[in-house]
Amino acid sequence: MPTKKRVLIIVENETVPLDSRVWKEACSLRDYGCRVVVLCPTGKSCSRHYEVLDGIQIYRHPATRERTGPLGYLLEYVSALFWEVLFSWWIYFRHGFDVIQGCNPPDDIVFIAWMFRWLGVKYIFDQHDANPELYVAKYGKKGLLYRIVVLLERITYKSADVVIATNQSYRQLAVTRGGVDPSDVYVVRNGPDLDTFQPVPPQPKLKNGKAHLVGYVGVMNEQDGLDLLLEVAAHIRSLGREDVQFTCVGSGSALPALREMAVAKGLTDRFTFTGRVSDEDLLAILSTADVCVNPDRPCEMNNISTMIKIMEYMALGKPIVQFESKEGRFSAQEASLYVGGASVAEFAEKVLFLLDHPDVAAKMGRFGQKRVKEALSWKHSIEHLHAAYDRAFGAPIGDPVTHEHICRQ
Repeated sequence: MPTKKRVLIIVENETVPLDSRVWKEACSLRDYGCRVVVLCPTGKSCSRHYEVLDGIQIYRHPATRERTGPLGYLLEYVSALFWEVLFSWWIYFRHGFDVIQGCNPPDDIVFIAWMFRWLGVKYIFDQHDANPELYVAKYGKKGLLYRIVVLLERITYKSADVVIATNQSYRQLAVTRGGVDPSDVYVVRNGPDLDTFQPVPPQPKLKNGKAHLVGYVGVMNEQDGLDLLLEVAAHIRSLGREDVQFTCVGSGSALPALREMAVAKGLTDRFTFTGRVSDEDLLAILSTADVCVNPDRPCEMNNISTMIKIMEYMALGKPIVQFESKEGRFSAQEASLYVGGASVAEFAEKVLFLLDHPDVAAKMGRFGQKRVKEALSWKHSIEHLHAAYDRAFGAPIGDPVTHEHICRQ
């Protein structure tokens, strides 16, 4: 690929570098000879509107307050789109760019790509979420706004020069629902960077005086099932087990309600919500955990989505308990136990089984570490990302066998 191609990455629902997938993509493209600019919202720990980190320029527009309900959902994204339009033109005149990589949600970033298409700018759609399924998971209904979400996804697929999918399920959506040519869809999985995401010595004090620690990291919205995990903790207490501590790392719109629920259920002595923490603290908590969990509520969105936390748990050698899902099982395989339906009692039973059988847990952890190292870490996705950009720029993409591997992984 010709050197110094100019890339603008737009991500709306997280700031950078806290969005680990976008940051890994930006760094990989920089190493591939691209000049990379990222446009994202500000965040609590990333409040500067412009800075350069590791050779990557980052512009941050004012963050839009996260709202609840379908109307709030619409207002939030319209406001963000306004800032993205202004900043995109400023970035174009100041730095220029040859391609826009739009990272959903939402799918309205395509309208920015339209403005620059007549200038020869390509559009790469980096599909992080299946938005119609996400909408149903959040709001549980289909109405006018749902139909708008479906339309936006269709427009995005039709307008993209290349689609980057996080897994095979999303690739299938692009080909079947979106009508995208299979040769224009590349699977770029979101695995951990093993150069930086490594286990550290456990810290027993993090178990809060208990014998065992169950760990969770991730977003805390309605579809993420943390209320079910609270029910799991309550069920374990009802069995007379006083030796299990739960610690959940992360933030999201449901966090205030979850903290209130923990108080109402009398679980504050065994259930901790840390909010966002540093990478060092995150690694310490997960490295200390005996079992890690993925309580994502069973639904079509979670069934077809790949959760980075699963690979992070595996990278640290932790056994996992999660509800049954297609992509969750593909990622974890023998590193996880699976719960059918949304059974709180079965989930609790399997957590306790692993806590009480450390030999089984250790074997699962070793399997997970090996699988991440050999197939799922970020280094295995870099060549696929590069190939997607080669395709967008019209450069040769290698022999047919290589491309077939990229499309079908």
